[in-house]
Amino acid sequence: MPLTSFNKLNEEREANGEARFANPRNAAAGTLRTLDPQVVASRKLDIFVYQLFADGRIPFSKQSEVLAYLGRAGLKVNRNWRHCASILDVIDYCKHWEQKRDSLSYEIDGVVVKVDSIDLQQDMGTTSKFPRWSVAYKFPARQATTQVRNILVQVGRTGALTPVADLEPIRLAGTTISRATLHNEDEIQRLGLKIGDYVLIEKGGDVIPKIVKVIESRRPPQARDFVMPNRCPACSGEVYRPAGEAVWRCSNVACPAKIKESLLHFSSRRAMKIEGLGEALVEQLVDRGLVKDPADLYRLKLEDLLSLERMGPKSASNLLKQIEESKTNELSRVIFGLGIRHVGERTAQILAQHYKSMANLAQASKEELEEVFEIGPVVAESIYRFFSQKENRLVIEKLDQAKVNLEMKVGGRKSARLHGKQFVLTGKLSGMTREEAIQLIESQGGRVTASVSKKTDFVLAGEEAGSKLDRARELGISILDENAFREMLDAS
Repeated sequence: MPLTSFNKLNEEREANGEARFANPRNAAAGTLRTLDPQVVASRKLDIFVYQLFADGRIPFSKQSEVLAYLGRAGLKVNRNWRHCASILDVIDYCKHWEQKRDSLSYEIDGVVVKVDSIDLQQDMGTTSKFPRWSVAYKFPARQATTQVRNILVQVGRTGALTPVADLEPIRLAGTTISRATLHNEDEIQRLGLKIGDYVLIEKGGDVIPKIVKVIESRRPPQARDFVMPNRCPACSGEVYRPAGEAVWRCSNVACPAKIKESLLHFSSRRAMKIEGLGEALVEQLVDRGLVKDPADLYRLKLEDLLSLERMGPKSASNLLKQIEESKTNELSRVIFGLGIRHVGERTAQILAQHYKSMANLAQASKEELEEVFEIGPVVAESIYRFFSQKENRLVIEKLDQAKVNLEMKVGGRKSARLHGKQFVLTGKLSGMTREEAIQLIESQGGRVTASVSKKTDFVLAGEEAGSKLDRARELGISILDENAFREMLDAS
């Protein structure tokens, strides 16, 4: 995006009370994602064309010939390209534009050097990420000096607390910089940064502002240390820093800063499977105050949904039906849906099998949790902390009041037939997915582990089974094919 268009766009957004775009690259990307073609047209995007294909191939022998033809054909080509006869010419060209970059009407952060011969390009090939015949020479990042007015803490969609420097606004690389992320508490300590310090900043890749160093010689007498808050800035809930990690986190599932992400996870296919609840709908439900935590989904009424954009009677009724049906999901799905840190599907199934109910799990101590099969100290600490937070307990109570299933479904004698038996799965199953096989085993009291050992009771082997099958034979462990596995499950 040309700088004139970018600056005008930001002025218009500021006048309309909208957030300014950080840089032309973000503005262009955001514009291309906009669904309204009139808005896109109004932003005056521009383009340079660099390549030409005809019937799937480049119809020239050199890149320089392609660019010359595109220009003759009337397409917009960057006129500043140059064919260099040697590496010294390339170096001179890069140095020239490093000094002249400000003379351009658009932002650049470097020069791209390409092999001219198309045949050589094809011979050199590409990696999974970039062509081997092209390399980017990046200019040194632009730097400036400004003062840190304050250090604020933002809460991300996953509950991570990130300190952000509030800077005295300063122009740098074509934009006004007033914020710079500090990543975490350790980074602040590494920099030796205090609130009130003067700092040297630069734009990484000429895009993202960052603090390079503190100018200690200019430290004012009133500069003060920064201390991470002990409560979440968004919800006032408890925050914690897991052992061995640099990031402080809020574990409140209903935290306003992360509620949208929490709802998308709760309703996902592997959790509560409310498929009609997409990102756009979640945005509206939260922004209108209809849903403040996952349990609020079960309080929604038809009239609530009909008030939303693009939501007709049929779509609203189907969504309410999916929400109602999700109440009967397995306990493990509910546990996984809560988004407890370090608790994936497998761990949720283990917890459901062991504790049989959400109430029992919520009352477990750290020591008790550590004694559960495959639950280590880090996971136990995360689970205990989650259920220790009153906001999360309130969500559980609301789920219970909505009659969401919070207990392990236990049938008769058959449900515990595999109690204590340890299985390992290997190879491709033809009549069921691996996830379905695991669910069948665990629903009857069995366990599934990743590796074969002397403690393994059965190995379920499908097609193309590998080293796990060989190991099972060495140890004399019972091997089941799918038919034998089904017979075992069906036996009375």
